[in-house]
Amino acid sequence: MTAIDPTAHLTAEQIEELGRELDAIRDEVIASRGEKDAAYIRKVISAQRKLELASRGILLFSLFPPAWIIGTAGLSVAKIMDNMEIGHNVLHGQWDWMRDPKIHSTTWEWDHVSPADQWKHSHNELHHTYTNVIGKDNDLGYGIMRVDEDQKWHPIYLAQPLWNFINACFFEYGIAAYDLELGKNLHKRRRNNPEFRARARAVGRKIRKQVLKDYVIHPLLSGPSFLTTLAATFTANLVRNLWSHSVIMCGHFPEGVQTFERRSIKGETRGQWYLRQMMGSANISGSKAMHFMSGNLSHQIEHHLFPDLPSNRYAEVAVKVRALFDKYELEYVTGPLPKQVFSAWRKVFRLSLPNKKVKTPDRERELIAA
Repeated sequence: MTAIDPTAHLTAEQIEELGRELDAIRDEVIASRGEKDAAYIRKVISAQRKLELASRGILLFSLFPPAWIIGTAGLSVAKIMDNMEIGHNVLHGQWDWMRDPKIHSTTWEWDHVSPADQWKHSHNELHHTYTNVIGKDNDLGYGIMRVDEDQKWHPIYLAQPLWNFINACFFEYGIAAYDLELGKNLHKRRRNNPEFRARARAVGRKIRKQVLKDYVIHPLLSGPSFLTTLAATFTANLVRNLWSHSVIMCGHFPEGVQTFERRSIKGETRGQWYLRQMMGSANISGSKAMHFMSGNLSHQIEHHLFPDLPSNRYAEVAVKVRALFDKYELEYVTGPLPKQVFSAWRKVFRLSLPNKKVKTPDRERELIAA
């Protein structure tokens, strides 16, 4: 929510025309999906599994420093690949069109403490429907941070930079917590709700499975290298968590990315939904390796417009989407990773402090007007 509406120059007709043009881009990609795309994801999955297996094999000898360094680096990359380019995108249904039961959103389970079905609900259904709508989108500030000047300030927000750093280090557990909507469900009456208890048990089972694999079985197989393998696995999980947290923050939180009030989406049309995705997301510029390691979430704008399109097509889609930003005189928020990380963290610190609230007219405060 900003004092000046960056979309105020658009008429209702222009917004709907924008929606039709974006629909046409999506339809073109869907019509052209084929064997080349299928070969891509199969190759990525194969490479990830081979890298993880090789890295875990090297870590059997992690008592020797060179083996520890190589094995830890390889396992870190393998975990990032599994979460970002594979797990996140498979669970979005990007590859369901292949009709391959082994690479399908209904059967895939990832290297993560959050069960796939719970993540799909909180992420696919809630986050992507209510992108950056305060009070509706838990991905916005992860439900623990002040994300807009119009939110009432409380002294507890002074600690939000610390909370954000801790959340980054243990990000997979943070995701599991807000998939459960743990904050509101800790109330006694909600805590005893059978549905919540069932979901909590599912998370507990997934956590036990992950801990057993990473911190018990694999270190035990290393024999004399038990402690060094344990440290290597912890480091790989930490690297994966910090990386994924940084990529996601850069896509949703830098300066220039808009937030929205609940009332602004009342009666929202298809064109207005598209426009909200455009204004509520940011990209990361960089090399092909950067895009790959981010799960192509460096193309966050394109991902939010078309969350079910194959991730390997976002680069080509981005050229057409950016042309529409220019055509409709909208700001395409993008920049290299260091710039976007700095911008996002600066915003975290800025919003942790009290500000003089400036009241704005309702028309200006609603970024997407009906």
